[in-house]
Amino acid sequence: MLRKIRISLATLFFLGITLLLLDFTGTLHAYLGWMAKVQFLPAVLRLGGDIVNLHVPSAIVVAAAIVVGLIVLTLIFGRIYCSVICPLGILQDIFGWLGRRGKKKRNRYQFSPEKRWLRYGVLTFFGAGLLLSLFTGIGIIVQLLAPYSAFGRIVNSLLQPLWRMGNNVLASIAERADSYAFYSTDVWLKSLPVLIIALVTLVVLAVLAWRNGRTYCNTICPVGTILSFFSRYSLLKHYIDTDKCKNCTLCSKRCKAACIDFKNHTIDYSRCVVCFDCIDNCHSHAIVYGLPRKPKDTSRPSGHEPSSAADNGRRSFLLTTAMLTTAALAQEKKKVDGGFAILEDKQPPQRGIMPTPPGSLSVNNMAKRCTGCQLCVSACPNDVLRPSADLMHLMQPTMSFERGYCRPECTRCSEVCPAGAIKPIDDIEKTSIQIGHAVVSLDLCLAATEGVECGNCERHCPTGAITLVPLDPDDDLSASVPAVNESICIGCGACEYLCPVRPLSAIHVEGHEVHRNI
Repeated sequence: MLRKIRISLATLFFLGITLLLLDFTGTLHAYLGWMAKVQFLPAVLRLGGDIVNLHVPSAIVVAAAIVVGLIVLTLIFGRIYCSVICPLGILQDIFGWLGRRGKKKRNRYQFSPEKRWLRYGVLTFFGAGLLLSLFTGIGIIVQLLAPYSAFGRIVNSLLQPLWRMGNNVLASIAERADSYAFYSTDVWLKSLPVLIIALVTLVVLAVLAWRNGRTYCNTICPVGTILSFFSRYSLLKHYIDTDKCKNCTLCSKRCKAACIDFKNHTIDYSRCVVCFDCIDNCHSHAIVYGLPRKPKDTSRPSGHEPSSAADNGRRSFLLTTAMLTTAALAQEKKKVDGGFAILEDKQPPQRGIMPTPPGSLSVNNMAKRCTGCQLCVSACPNDVLRPSADLMHLMQPTMSFERGYCRPECTRCSEVCPAGAIKPIDDIEKTSIQIGHAVVSLDLCLAATEGVECGNCERHCPTGAITLVPLDPDDDLSASVPAVNESICIGCGACEYLCPVRPLSAIHVEGHEVHRNI
């Protein structure tokens, strides 16, 4: 029963977080956003950021309650976080379950002593990376080792394109039926380096879990190592009844954490992820989970043989359901204007400073707090956010306006950020945050080069920061070109996105190192 409960809860968390990362409509964040905020490392970073930046006390209390709650959960139940809440841990279970298919592979694990030098070496390396991130803003070490962030990159880079393709297939079918239940979205490569990192991470995880179960969890993952300090002293633990144990080795062969030493009847609680597989597969009922006391004799009367059938069917169904949600494929249509002229895609300009989302406070704050989980990139409805390919800010979100602009009424990225890198703001506050300013390139502007009237940037500027002035100040009849009032420009990118000049816009946004309120 305990194993079934654990699998059910793990399935709910895995599906919920996966759908949260796949959702591009913003509807699921109101219901499932809390699942991202209870992830351990983002919660710790959010707490640290709230304290350093002196955010409102209520925000600090909420972040502290999550961190303390996860630690208390571990002190009571053991590392249940790793097998129920962490999506990367559940993904390893899926790969491990696939690797055990077949009678010959079902009992493939074995006990191995703890590799402390490697566990604590990686944790020390991670700690150094965290300090490097806090003092210099170079957070690539934290982003690569953070388990939730790694899972976010895998879903956002590898699964979301398939999810969107499937949506486009349904949108095409609905359109033919005169229905607007679905709408088509663009499928495009947001960052090749991040795609490669996500693919390599997935392959490494799959190989390790396929062969050895939770090797990554118990050897490399810094969150697992941190929680292991608390799980050693958890209130509830697994215990082996030596009177009932027949040394059949089945518990050790089914332990994906490789933490059960059947010869000495001991369990390494620092590596046990409380999956209850050992209890479910012990024919002698020699393993119990509970308070630190000698387990009662639960042997059955003679002639009544305990059932040895494992409930793999239900687990197979639940875990397979998570994988079927991305089994769609479609082809992206070319953008056409009026059904005839093919529009040339815009190219990003060379910016001195890449803008960061409103609420991130500054480029430095974003670099220190962001774990690169890609949740804000996935949630952005305007295709403005994409992972940075810059080595100094690799995998962290930056803004570019070739496919859309940052609408003043949209605050979705600030609502979903689990690490506090983007603080929550409302739409009124956002309209006064200056993340950058627009810069005009007259050598590209149609009014200056072709002598034609355009004014597209001026008409669509939401703050009125752009006005049209004569190209020749001494000739009022000369072509009108845009001029930017930098004091009221908020850097939303509407002018850059709507500029008809291609492939480079005649006006683009330069980011600010530190955001300002205007």
